[in-house]
Amino acid sequence: MTLGAFLALLDTTITGVGIHTLVDEFDSTLAAIQWVSTGYLLAVAVSAPLSGWVIDRFGARRMWLAGLTVFVLGSVASSLAWDVPSLIVTRMITGLGGGMLEPIMLATLARSAGQERVGRVLGLAAIPMTMGPVVGPVVGGLLLETLPWQWVFLIKVPLGALAIVLAVRLMPTDTPVVGQEAPRLDVLGVILLPPGFAALMYALTQAVEGFTTPVMLSAALGLVLFAGYAAHALRTRHEPLIDLRLFSSGGFSASVAVLFLVGAVMFGTTVLLPLYFQRLDGQGVMMAGLLLAPFGLGALVGQPLSGRLSDRIGARPLVGAGGLLVVPGYLPYALGIEGALAVAGLIVVGFGLGIAAAATMGAVYRTVPSTATSRATGVLFIVHQIGGALGIALLTLVLQTREESVPLGSAFHSAFWWLVGAGLVIAIASRVLPTRPAPAPEEKAEAAPVPEQA
Repeated sequence: MTLGAFLALLDTTITGVGIHTLVDEFDSTLAAIQWVSTGYLLAVAVSAPLSGWVIDRFGARRMWLAGLTVFVLGSVASSLAWDVPSLIVTRMITGLGGGMLEPIMLATLARSAGQERVGRVLGLAAIPMTMGPVVGPVVGGLLLETLPWQWVFLIKVPLGALAIVLAVRLMPTDTPVVGQEAPRLDVLGVILLPPGFAALMYALTQAVEGFTTPVMLSAALGLVLFAGYAAHALRTRHEPLIDLRLFSSGGFSASVAVLFLVGAVMFGTTVLLPLYFQRLDGQGVMMAGLLLAPFGLGALVGQPLSGRLSDRIGARPLVGAGGLLVVPGYLPYALGIEGALAVAGLIVVGFGLGIAAAATMGAVYRTVPSTATSRATGVLFIVHQIGGALGIALLTLVLQTREESVPLGSAFHSAFWWLVGAGLVIAIASRVLPTRPAPAPEEKAEAAPVPEQA
């Protein structure tokens, strides 16, 4: 399951590296080819909110295999595209499958681990959430330098096939709810929430080109659809697509808010740093990807460690420490300091975000009952995606606006100061997280009467 989720996250970054290559191959414009990435994100926005319902209705194993199969077939179809419209359509098909993989993985692992081990298990499973965006630029640069553009999509096919074979052999079969107890599909929720999420994602991804009329209309439509869904979800007698009543728990609301901030910094980092290395340092695509390796190594160490510790001491101290580590890690970039100190700073940032992400995800699942795990995952994934899109849009907007009035180096320094500030906000926001996990209830077995000797 981790391999499948890694592929879905790898897809978003490995394709982004090839945007300029696709412009030349199809003799198209950047505005048109950009929809190769935007269309994928919009399809993810449509399918991700449905993950909670499909888990309960059809079973996690069956739907995860279905989502991965659609993802692999969509990748094959993208490599066979003959023009820009066909490439965009096949990318949207890929996104419909990819949007299911990470939410189903998180819900299944959290439910299987139980509250006592959820931090440890999710700490390991969270590794692809950081490693995917880091490995993507490196692999994409290598492929585009040595092979035709089709391999940007085909590289995921053998790994996806391997994940399918392993899942068939190793994933336990879960029994979906059937009969009168089977959950009903929230049709009105499907009409309101996924389109609202897609409209908001479109507005965020296109805002870097300016606050044009289509962007403002898309943002307004997304907010209106979200408001309509909120009114519906709080009044319906049936199970909503995403249960907003989960936010009545202060611990759940605080965890989701912190995860939003962590997503903004994490996704923003994976976009801002390659631009910094290429545009300011003059590095190539592959070298810019390699220079992200220290960030990935820091997260690789921090996430499993945080998972184990959060089961013992709770999320608050770990997330607070992770946010504070972002500050000194990004100071060299904000101040224009290069060399070994800047490389060490990336390791510190990766470690800080790694422990903050894993601890926060564990806190989310500790604050909801086990029966609500699949629905809570939908909220978690959507918030993480929106936070990431907002972080990318905000940092790119800061960079573009500052470039118009100051030198390029100063514009990048300004963007990094925003990340320094975000680290402080994460540390402050961690104060509202739960202090430590609630102890598991102990079952006291009654002693059986001892029969008397004859």
